[in-house]
Amino acid sequence: MKKYYDILGLKGGDDAKEIEKKYKLLSKEFGGDNLDDDLKDFFKKEYDKVQESYKVIMISIEKEGQNNKKTEEHTEKLEEEITKLKEEVNLLKDTYHILVNNTGGPAAGPIADANTQSFEDAFRMHLINNQILVQKVVEGMKKEGFGRIVNIISTSVKAPIPGLGVSNTIRAAVANWAKTLSIEIGAYGITVNNVLPGFTDTNRLKTLITKKASVQGKTEEEIANTMKSSVPANRFGQAYETANAVAFLCSPAASYINGINLPVDGGRTASL
Repeated sequence: MKKYYDILGLKGGDDAKEIEKKYKLLSKEFGGDNLDDDLKDFFKKEYDKVQESYKVIMISIEKEGQNNKKTEEHTEKLEEEITKLKEEVNLLKDTYHILVNNTGGPAAGPIADANTQSFEDAFRMHLINNQILVQKVVEGMKKEGFGRIVNIISTSVKAPIPGLGVSNTIRAAVANWAKTLSIEIGAYGITVNNVLPGFTDTNRLKTLITKKASVQGKTEEEIANTMKSSVPANRFGQAYETANAVAFLCSPAASYINGINLPVDGGRTASL
C-alpha cells in the first residue's frame, strides 16, 4: 500500500478529499495534449501509475470504512446484549446461594489467525457476563454466610489445547478472575471454584472433531480414536460426569475447597 501513497506523493492517513485533489493535479500534469509522442508515451505510463494508485487507495479506504461500520454495529449489538443481561439480572429479587457460570467456547482456530474482535467477543461472553452475575448475587451470599460459585471452563487453563487460540486465552483470564474472587470473598463462607471438562461427548466436541478431520484429511472416526487414545480412561467423558463434580462443589461437603481448578478429564491433563 505504501508504494501507492508514494506515487501520489502522500504520507498515508490522508482523507479521501486530499487524495482526490492530488490525483486530479497529477492527472492534469501527465495528461497534457501539447506534447511530442515520446513525452506522451512517458507521461501515459506515469498517468496509468497515478490512476492505479488512486483506485487502490480509494478501494482500501472504502473497505476500511465498511469494516469500521461492521465493527461498530457488532459492538453496539454486544453492548445491547450486555445491557439486556443487566436488566434481567436486576429483576432477581431473592437471595441466591449457588451460581454456575457456563458459556459455550469461542470458535476453534490458531491464535495468530484470530482477529481482535474474536477476543473482545469472548471476553464479554465469558468474563464480563460472569462479573455481572456475581455482582448481583454476592451480597445476598454474604448476608447468608453461604455461597457457591462454580465456573465451567477448560483444561486449557493448565495446558493450552492446540487449535483453540482464543479459548485458551479467555479461559485463563476467567480462571485468574475466579482465583482472585475466591481470595476476596472466602471469609464470608463463599467458595469460588472452576471445573475443567476434558473431552466430553457434546456437540462442541463433535464440531471440533469435524474441523480437525477436514484440516488433516482424515475421517472423523480416526480423529475421535486418536483423541480417546490420549485419555488414560480411553473414552470421552459424559456431561453428567461434569455435572456430578459441579454438584459436589456446590454442596456443604465442599465447604473447605476454595479457589481450585478441578479437571474432569479422565486423567488426560499432564500437569498436576
